[in-house]
Amino acid sequence: MPLEASFTSGSTLRHVVVMSATGALGLISMFMVDLIDILFLSMLDQKEVVAAVGFASSIMFFTISIGIAVSVSATAMVSRAVGRGDREQAQRRATNVLVFGVLLSLLIVYFLMPRIPHLLYFLGANGITLDLATSYLEISILGMPAIMVGMIGSGIMRALGDAKRAMYATLISGLVNAVLDPIFIFALGMGLDGAAIASLIARCSMVAIAYYGLVHVHQTLSRFDWLYFWQDLKKIVWITFPAMLTNMSSPLANAIVTEHMATFGDDAVAAYSIIGRIIPVVFGGLFALSGAVGPILGQNYGANNFARMQQTLTSAVIYSLSYCLLLCWLLYALQFWLVDVFSAGPETASLISFFATYISFSFFFQSLLFIGIATFNNLGSPKTSAWLNFARATLGTWPLIIFFGWFFDARGIFIGQALGSIIFGCIAFTLARRYIVALEVSSK
Repeated sequence: MPLEASFTSGSTLRHVVVMSATGALGLISMFMVDLIDILFLSMLDQKEVVAAVGFASSIMFFTISIGIAVSVSATAMVSRAVGRGDREQAQRRATNVLVFGVLLSLLIVYFLMPRIPHLLYFLGANGITLDLATSYLEISILGMPAIMVGMIGSGIMRALGDAKRAMYATLISGLVNAVLDPIFIFALGMGLDGAAIASLIARCSMVAIAYYGLVHVHQTLSRFDWLYFWQDLKKIVWITFPAMLTNMSSPLANAIVTEHMATFGDDAVAAYSIIGRIIPVVFGGLFALSGAVGPILGQNYGANNFARMQQTLTSAVIYSLSYCLLLCWLLYALQFWLVDVFSAGPETASLISFFATYISFSFFFQSLLFIGIATFNNLGSPKTSAWLNFARATLGTWPLIIFFGWFFDARGIFIGQALGSIIFGCIAFTLARRYIVALEVSSK
């Protein structure tokens, strides 16, 4: 029975919009839950609690990055099989990636669990904060296999074209977390441990949603076979580890920028911190672009429809340009309201206004980088994605922010970041176009 490759027909722009919108809702719900977590815990009037979550989150970020990387592998491999109409291969690959993800997450938990206090101490936690962060992380880390299954399940459902159920996994998990937080933290008096348990239960809800979608709705999983697993393992690793490096390049760039921003004083750091909280909410629709474009490209690659793959890139640019024009205008219009909401001082407010007025549109060019990364990840060249993002995080960040920082102070750092996005966004998109042409030539 052949699979329905829904992305090989119909409007590519519609597919991009639907996939990006549903992905963005899922991402934004995760950001909102993080904010709600901090809000509830801050009500405990114990500064060590909030600090402990900050230290623990630094380690959890890397574990989540690994889950995202494996889900990229799932989307790429399954979408190509769907494009070919090969149900058996799609089922086999979905099963093998899930097994790989579970085994990898169990191995990571086994490695991290006894080393949690040492890692947190290395990051700077000590005293009561170290004890609280250790307790929180020892509970939270147990949810890593659930996170892995939920993310891989969402990636497989995106590969199948089921954007809504892929979104439900993160939305419902976020809702469960938001409901359970006050119950465990306050009603049961468990404090920080209660927040960790609420997060653990919420992550397990992702497994239930993924299981329902993959098994009962799409019948995408098959009986596990070690022989087939070893055959697919090389392909899984080939995509997963470069994707992991790609994900970890962004925090590297943020660390570089934060370090240099600190040389201009607390007001500059405060502005960068506030902008860092605004960006995920305002530009969530662009961050979801990689996950949206990937399955569409993968299905059409499996169907050898190269003209439609080029059309998908064009549609992605139209979507991101329209999105940026609207959201950047909205950010410009609301800049003074944001300054009031965050109680920003004069210098901090000036930097926020500078970003909203002159810098925010550079995220259009960053979206071109996202499109390029999705192209290479899903069409067989994940190493190119890793190199592009790593180069943007280093060559496209450090020299530029230093150079422009000399002339324009803290504003120069924003200018340097924007210029880096413009340069590497254009490079990535141009290379992605040429790569599809090369794939078409080699297929003949």
